[in-house]
Amino acid sequence: GTRMRSAEVARADSGIGQTPARKWRNRAAETLSSLQAWEAHRPCTDCGERDLPVETDAQNCNQRRADLCEKCCKRRTERKESVLEFVNTEASYGEDLRIIKEEFYLPMQAAGLLSQEQLLGVFSNIQELIDLNENFLEILQEEIDRAFDQSDDDLMTVCIGEIFLEFVNMLPAFQTYCLQQSSSVNMLNTLEKEKELLRIFLNVSQNDNTALRRMNLRSFLMAPLQRVTKYPLLLSRIIKATTEYHPDHGSLREAKSRIESHLEHINMKTKQEGNTWTLRSFRQDSKKKREVINIEMRETALKTVGWLREETRFVMEGPLQLAQPPDGQWVKKGSKTLKFQNMQVLLLVNMKRVSESSLESAEPGPVKDAVLVLIRDKNNGKFHLLREPLRLSNCIVSTDPDCDDTFELIEIRREAFVFRDSDRARTHHWFRQIRRYSRELGSWKKRRNALPNIMISTPHSRP
Repeated sequence: GTRMRSAEVARADSGIGQTPARKWRNRAAETLSSLQAWEAHRPCTDCGERDLPVETDAQNCNQRRADLCEKCCKRRTERKESVLEFVNTEASYGEDLRIIKEEFYLPMQAAGLLSQEQLLGVFSNIQELIDLNENFLEILQEEIDRAFDQSDDDLMTVCIGEIFLEFVNMLPAFQTYCLQQSSSVNMLNTLEKEKELLRIFLNVSQNDNTALRRMNLRSFLMAPLQRVTKYPLLLSRIIKATTEYHPDHGSLREAKSRIESHLEHINMKTKQEGNTWTLRSFRQDSKKKREVINIEMRETALKTVGWLREETRFVMEGPLQLAQPPDGQWVKKGSKTLKFQNMQVLLLVNMKRVSESSLESAEPGPVKDAVLVLIRDKNNGKFHLLREPLRLSNCIVSTDPDCDDTFELIEIRREAFVFRDSDRARTHHWFRQIRRYSRELGSWKKRRNALPNIMISTPHSRP
């Protein structure tokens, strides 16, 4: 049957007269030339402008850039260079950390030049920084390799901002190191005066050990400070060369803001401790100040719950208004009768890591625990907890259609709280997040649609 149909088609085609055939050829030629004209004026895929040079693919760029305007072509090159600069400088910083450990710390430890306590005093948390750098670098290198494997030679699929935010736990580790820096240097100076063998070792190392590039231990110990202050600059360069339509654009800006706030926080702490040095100072604006306060709150919250930093995720944080109804019957009275006070609230989640060997790069596993930490607004420069954290596994969260600007959190067999944000949408967001974790962890999962007051009167040990 198929053969016959194709024969019919052929017969029908061959019946076309010469005039229609010529017309069709003319139309094809017209279509081709209009396609070429459109091709010459098609929009640039990066910016949407139509100022493409006609001879782009032959002259300016290679084939994969044929649909980019000259400006975006140049911008992509700059972005690629900035991304590679970020990764390469992270690698050479890692090399300096390795030198500190291999050429100074371990030989000094092996030769018994310093006691374990003195080594800790001089080298601080250098091992933590080494681990973080290795994990961070591994993910960065993997992303670069994957991009090249997928023929993304411009590295457009590499999202440095996103990766940086995943490793935002590096920042407290840098803070620990920076804050101990002046006492580390002072201790090293004192020990060098006291211990002749140490002095000889450091001199010989600097002059004869080629790995050290004739630099002394003090120069190497500055590497983490230099690295942490370089991040904003490196991220700025990538931001400048990344179009705002790029999926990483928001994360890059957020990463830059987070690192600047941390540096601001480190500076504030150093001043408090009466040290003379500060890291490169940043333009003070209200957003930075707010973020510095958030860092302090996170530290307070982490200390309170006693979880490992690398297993903790700060899901939400910020101001909320809180009221405690005297008898739990807040809905009937309506929230107008409630007295609200301002609070800082943090929702912390403890993620069990799947692989224990490399905490940072391991996939986060199931949620082990979730708590709400309630902090009173700052008083005398210090944060105070309102009470011990609320464990969401022991809480029921509910909302009422008649009072949709608030939600209620009941701690089983204990207290009830009513929360609200000045912004209704944000109140709902808080509610959804808190409810999600209380359901995930609560022992009444199977009866989640039951009414809160029924739940409370029911022994929650039952399935």
